[in-house]
Amino acid sequence: MQHFVDENLLARAHDHALEFLRKLPERHVGPRATREELLKTLGVPLSDKGEDGARVLGALASVADRGATGSAGPRYFGFVIGGSLPVALAADWLTSAWDQNSGVFLTSPVVSVVEEVASEWLLELFDLPRTAGVGFVTGGQMANFTAIAAARDAVLRRAGYNIAEQGMTGAPEVNVVVGAEAHITIHSSLRLLGFGSRKLHVVETDEQGRARADSLRRAMKNLRGPAIVCAQAGNVNTGSVDPLREIAEIAHERGAWVHVDGAFGLWGRASRDRQSLLDGAELADSWATDAHKWLNVPYDNGIVIVRDAAAHRASMTVTAEYIEHTTGGERDPFAWVPEFSRRGRGITVYAALRSLGRAGVESLVDRLCARARQFADRLRRERDVKVLNDVVLNQVLVRFGDDDERTRRVIATVQQDGTCWMAGTTWHTMAAMRISVSNWATSEEDVDRSCEAIVRAVRS
Repeated sequence: MQHFVDENLLARAHDHALEFLRKLPERHVGPRATREELLKTLGVPLSDKGEDGARVLGALASVADRGATGSAGPRYFGFVIGGSLPVALAADWLTSAWDQNSGVFLTSPVVSVVEEVASEWLLELFDLPRTAGVGFVTGGQMANFTAIAAARDAVLRRAGYNIAEQGMTGAPEVNVVVGAEAHITIHSSLRLLGFGSRKLHVVETDEQGRARADSLRRAMKNLRGPAIVCAQAGNVNTGSVDPLREIAEIAHERGAWVHVDGAFGLWGRASRDRQSLLDGAELADSWATDAHKWLNVPYDNGIVIVRDAAAHRASMTVTAEYIEHTTGGERDPFAWVPEFSRRGRGITVYAALRSLGRAGVESLVDRLCARARQFADRLRRERDVKVLNDVVLNQVLVRFGDDDERTRRVIATVQQDGTCWMAGTTWHTMAAMRISVSNWATSEEDVDRSCEAIVRAVRS
C-alpha cells in the first residue's frame, strides 16, 4: 500500500529549496540559461510508466541556478517584484500542504476566517472604510478587473440597468476616464470587461506621470451618463501618485465612481512619512493593490477593496443548487472574487501582517523608500548620469547622457554582469533604466554594490 506521506520526497524538496535560498543573496541575479539549454534538461518524452519522484525533483532543481531569475533576492530591481518574507514563505508551504479549496466556508473554515481577519487588518493599515468588501485575487490585474466590474455594475444600476440580468448588449454607455499613463493592467481589465480602447477618455499627465486635475475637470464637463474614473497611486516608472483628493472631488461632483490602482503605492498609506502622498485615497470607491509587491509574500497575491461591500458582492456572487452556503455570517471567499476554486491566498498575508505588525509594515515601506533615495543620491554624483524623476516612493528612473543607445548598452552590461538586475523602459520617448526597490532584504550594502556595478558599466 502506498504511504500517504512520502517523507523522503518532501525532505528532498526541502533540501532543494534551502539550497536555492542559501545561494540567492550572492548568485548571478539574472537568468543565464537559453531556451535550448532548458529544453535539453526538461524536454524529455513523456514516459508510459512515469519516473521516480526524487528524479523529477532533481531535474527541476538542476535548472534553477541558470534558468530562474534571482527576483526573490536582495539585488533584483527589474520590476516591482518583492521577495518573500521568511514567515510568508513558510506559511506558503503550509498553504500547499493543507491544499484547501477556498471557495466557500464549508470547504475551508480556516481560510475563510484567516481572510476575514486579514481583511480587517488591511483596512486598518490603509485607513480605508472598515465596512468595505475585500477579496484576495491573483494580482493587480485581477484586483483592477474585480473593482472595475463592481464599478460598471454599480453605475449602470444607478442608471436603472441591471447588467447581471440584461447583459452588455443594449446597456447605457459607460464613460471611462483614465490617465495617459495608466498601467497596462487597467487597460487589459477594461478590455476584458467590454470597454473598447477607442472609447476611453484620456486625461493628460504632468512631467512626473501624474494625471492632471485640470484636464480631468475639462473631460468631465463633456460627459453624459454613467462614469468611472481610474486614478493611480504609484506610477510604474516614477512612483508618482495622482492628486487623489482633487480627482475624487471632481469625479464625485459628477456622480462618477473613482477607482485607485495602487498596485504598490497604496502601501504608502501604512507609513506616516508617505501618507501625505496618498491624501484623498480614502475618498475613492475602490482600490487595487498587490501583497506580492511591498508586503513581500509569495506569488500570486493581489487584493481588491470596494467601499460598497454590497455592490462588490453583487458583481461577483453566483449561486448553484449544489453549493451550500452557511447562514451564520460566515465569509464565503468566492463571493468577493472571480474565482471559485483557488488556494488559500490570505494565509500568507495573515502570516506577514501578524509577524510584522503595524510598525513592521511601516518600517518595510520606509526602508525601501530610503534605499531608492540612496540609489538616486549615489548615481547623481556620477558624470553623465541623470535621475529623471522625483524619488517619492521606491522607483528610480535613470538615463545615461542624452543617448538612447548608450542607456540601453549600460542596462545590458549591468544585466550581464549579474551583480544586480535592472530593467529598461521608455519614459516620455526616452530610453531609461528603471530601478524598483521592493525586496525586504535589500540592504544599504546591496545598494552600494549595485551602484558600483552601474558605475562600472557607465565608465566602460
